[in-house]
Amino acid sequence: MPAFEKPPLGFVIAFLLFSLLFLSNSYKLWFKTDEYYKDLYNSLTNEKTPYPFKNFFLKRLQNRKRWEMEQKIFSLIGLVAVIGMDVLVVMAYLG
Repeated sequence: MPAFEKPPLGFVIAFLLFSLLFLSNSYKLWFKTDEYYKDLYNSLTNEKTPYPFKNFFLKRLQNRKRWEMEQKIFSLIGLVAVIGMDVLVVMAYLG
């Protein structure tokens, strides 16, 4: 089995910044749900921004309660995964 070197500091910082982005979106979902929903809906209905699968996502947003529940379940799973990976990456860097 090959020995792994510790990850470079730049990788650790970039990884933690992407984690912070996920945590920020999760915060908005849980504590500023109305604002988050409106921002998402407005960005999808803006004709100037071409999003792939735009109609699919707009259809998902039509039933707000279901959308909110699905997003919060996904967010909980994601929080566990992201925090767990953050701990592992930092431990690999320090160890």
